[in-house]
Amino acid sequence: MRMITYCDALNEAMIQEMERDSNVFVYGIGVPDHKKIFGSTADLLEKFGAERCFDTPIAEDSMTGLGLGAAINGLRPIHIHIRVDFLLLAMNQLANLVSSYCYGIGGKVGVPLVIRAIVGRGWGQGYQHSKSMHATFAHIPGLKVICPTTPEDAKGMMISAIRDNNPVLIFEHRWLYWQTGAVAEESFEIPLGKGKIVKKGKDITIVATSWMNVEALQAAEILARNGIDAEIIDPRTIAPLDEDIIVESVSRTGHCIVADNDWVYCGFSAEVAAMVSDRCFGKLKSPVKRIGFAHTPCPTARHLENQFYPNAETIVRQVENTLGIDKIDLSNELFYSHENRFKGPF
Repeated sequence: MRMITYCDALNEAMIQEMERDSNVFVYGIGVPDHKKIFGSTADLLEKFGAERCFDTPIAEDSMTGLGLGAAINGLRPIHIHIRVDFLLLAMNQLANLVSSYCYGIGGKVGVPLVIRAIVGRGWGQGYQHSKSMHATFAHIPGLKVICPTTPEDAKGMMISAIRDNNPVLIFEHRWLYWQTGAVAEESFEIPLGKGKIVKKGKDITIVATSWMNVEALQAAEILARNGIDAEIIDPRTIAPLDEDIIVESVSRTGHCIVADNDWVYCGFSAEVAAMVSDRCFGKLKSPVKRIGFAHTPCPTARHLENQFYPNAETIVRQVENTLGIDKIDLSNELFYSHENRFKGPF
């Protein structure tokens, strides 16, 4: 086990799978250029050549169709979108063809297509480059949707996604690219569809997706200093969802907050809230509460961005309201610190 970054874990997973299976190839806008998708595709062109690592025209719909064609003909493509906002241009392929192809031919052919989509804020990115959209794609039957948070999850779930015979969409928050963690050097799989307990606790359950796990951990540290023991659950896979790990936690704590890295209305947090309200109805001591992006296009000015994006402070304040405790003094806490490390889009 070594300490490596989330970005390096993604890179290592792709390299190991490309070495293991010659049918794996990587493509997308900017994939082989000098920026290397934040460094996550470094060395792929040099190791595997232009036939297995190549740039594409700015034509997301047709390039996703290329991936479908390759997948049903025995290859294992990895299509990378440096911003999830433009993955929406491939919605026709994903909703009408990729997701339902296996169903349409009676399961005779799989569609082993992986799509990496990068999400997350920087500074001043505005409404054009600020979406997450994982709930939108999880809504479509036939697509697996994952949001790995740690470097270990990034590598293990990426390898599982590449080996899966179904289309898998991976949503990667770019602030996570700097996070470090212990990761095995050898190849390994983390099963898709299995959540994990990030932190055990007894007073309240926080279900967090993607970057919100980092914020939830900071919130949990603040709460612990004030006598509140929060449990954090990372679903990791949005579709199919591991409901049981959430239900077991909420059944013990009696309280649930869903901190989603996306809009709240009609989002993943609504799905979890409905499921918990149904399966934990007799155990709940308070209504399920949801945290996420404000229901507006993302503003460009930083002080407005800070209102748009929730953080650890948002979680702490919601826990106070849910548990009916006094307000905690947060005047000496540092929030939104990671944006100071962001030096530009590449």
